[in-house]
Order: sequence, then structure tokens, then C-alpha cells
Amino acid sequence: MVSLLEAYADRPSPRAVAVVGNQPLPEDPQRAKAIDACDMVIRVNGFVCDEPDGPPAVGTRTHVVVFNRAVRATKWVFHDYRSRLYLMVEPGRLHWEPEELPAWWPADLGLVPVSNTEVTLPLSDALGLPTRTESTWSTTGTMAAWIARTAFPTAELLLTGFSFIDNPNQTHWDHAAGDSCIVGPEHQIAAEGRLLDSWTRTGNTKLWR
Repeated sequence: MVSLLEAYADRPSPRAVAVVGNQPLPEDPQRAKAIDACDMVIRVNGFVCDEPDGPPAVGTRTHVVVFNRAVRATKWVFHDYRSRLYLMVEPGRLHWEPEELPAWWPADLGLVPVSNTEVTLPLSDALGLPTRTESTWSTTGTMAAWIARTAFPTAELLLTGFSFIDNPNQTHWDHAAGDSCIVGPEHQIAAEGRLLDSWTRTGNTKLWR
């Protein structure tokens, strides 16, 4: 997967990678500038980008989209999709998730399924989740962060939009797009928050609130 990711980055062996979650974030020109300055920007599921005439908050660039079959698509998700890499996570295929793709997705999307063996299960092991035997696994956002961190371990990693780091006991998500939903029972977000927070102590991962 590393070579595939590199093909969509601004340069081989990206020096800086941003992973943008979907927590609503206030205006912050410095955050937006830092995201767009990265060699690779990864966004997740029903994400938003800054509008040209709107307040700067999360930047405008997208190289990679990590998403799942249940994505609530915003107008940004499939915009300019032929120039992006779409990685579809499907941890539910280990248990009950059907193989069919939604008919309303672009017919020529060219998505790449993310390997459960190479990504989902090692991440679950790091989180202490018994995904092999029980229907429990990481959120898509943490999968995106894991992909970035493991693919480019020496790159500067910028994380933003991950509400569960500061609020691990929440029972619903508020999304930057304006909608909300429950935190799925398959997720253990407190464990995810601890993992991502631990990375910020390594010296090359920054959490931008």
C-alpha cells in the first residue's frame, strides 16, 4: 500500500501527512494552512473542506479518502474523484458486512479495499480489540491515522478532528457537515483515543485541536 499512497502524494516518501477527522472545528487559519502544506492530506468518510469564500478551518486539499460503505457523502466526498485515492475499509466483512457496493457511487470510482489482514487486525491488536472473534473494530478515522502512521513512520503526522481524544465517553458524534449519529457499539473509542494520544508523545505526531 505504501507505493500506492506515494503515487498520490505530492512527493515520494512524504515528509508530512495530515489526517483530518470529522469533528466540527472552529476557524483557525494556521491549522488550515498547516493541513494544506502537507505532502499528503487524508480525509475520512463524509468530510468537509473549506469553501473559497468561507472561514479557514480544515484546508482545501485532499489526496486520499478513507471511507466505508455507510458513508454519508457530502459534496466534497466524490468531488474530483479521478485525481484521488479512495481506500475502502471493510472490517465488517470479517463478520457480517455484505460485499455489494452502493449503486449511487460513481461507477468508475476505482476504489481500493483495505486489507483486514494487513490493517484492521494489527490495529485491533494494538487497541486490544478481539476483532477476530467479536464484531468490534476501530473507527474509520483511526484506521486512516493508522495507515498514515504505519506507512510513513518517519513523516511528521498532523492529526485533527478526532473528538474522542478529549471526549472518550461520548455516545454520539457531531460531524463537521452538520449531521450527527450515535457512536456505533462496535467501536471502543476510549482505547482509540489513548492510542492516538500516545503517538503525540513520540515527537513526530501533532494533535491540532
